[in-house]
Amino acid sequence: MIEIWINPDCSKCRAALSILDAEQAGYTVRRYLDDPPTEQELRDVLARLGLEPWDITRHGEPVAAELGLEAWPRTPESRDRWIGALAGHPILIQRPIITAADGAAVVARTEEAVRSAL
Repeated sequence: MIEIWINPDCSKCRAALSILDAEQAGYTVRRYLDDPPTEQELRDVLARLGLEPWDITRHGEPVAAELGLEAWPRTPESRDRWIGALAGHPILIQRPIITAADGAAVVARTEEAVRSAL
């Protein structure tokens, strides 16, 4: 089973859902703005993605500027601070993110990325 974290207002999310539907893939949708991931869920997804929290942060969001994220260090010591920001402000999370039952995960912003999760 596949889970996809989406913002329904996002064109990349809608495109990913269209691909999944066309492939008749079984999936569940998580509207992560309404049902934000916990810090532990973010840690788990980051481990599956092989990325750091700053790698999946939407730096262009107004709240990113309000928090001054561009000035935050990108170090192991600051990782928890970044994860806390993502959990507290889920609009900062890059989307869509697909996780698969086999442990794979991908930031599915391209058709190729979506298909890699199938």
